[in-house]
Amino acid sequence: MNRLWAPWRIGYIKSMKKEKGCLFCRLFKEKKDRKNYVLLRSRHSFCLLNLYPYNNGHLMVAPAKHVASLELLDDDELCDLMAMVKKMKILLDRVLKPQGYNIGLNIGRSAGAGFDRHIHVHIVPRWPGDINFMTTVSSTRIISQSLDALYKELVKNLP
Repeated sequence: MNRLWAPWRIGYIKSMKKEKGCLFCRLFKEKKDRKNYVLLRSRHSFCLLNLYPYNNGHLMVAPAKHVASLELLDDDELCDLMAMVKKMKILLDRVLKPQGYNIGLNIGRSAGAGFDRHIHVHIVPRWPGDINFMTTVSSTRIISQSLDALYKELVKNLP
């Protein structure tokens, strides 16, 4: 049997057990944007890098308000959330130049939400071949850039 070691995954595994309260509410209140990889804030939402990305440039956009579903946001909050998604897609277009995206929400644990009590939008840049044999054969993804390097590059190019 072949083994492919992925020691960075232990951080994710341990964080899932220890996390108390809401991750998004905590990060929004902390105001330690560089440390927490928060890229941009607006009146009602904020955007951050996903610490355990599906692909390079995987972002999450969350409302400041702690809600589990879209209909619990008022129109201003919802418009602000979608405006932030649009800005971040434009930023990724400019910096990473992906050829496609998966953009969406997982609402509820049954839909795959890891944090099911605070909605958030995933923005995942895609390129031809980014799902390759490693994912198919080994259930392993290759992320080509460190979070620190990506954060610096994205912040430098913010609108």
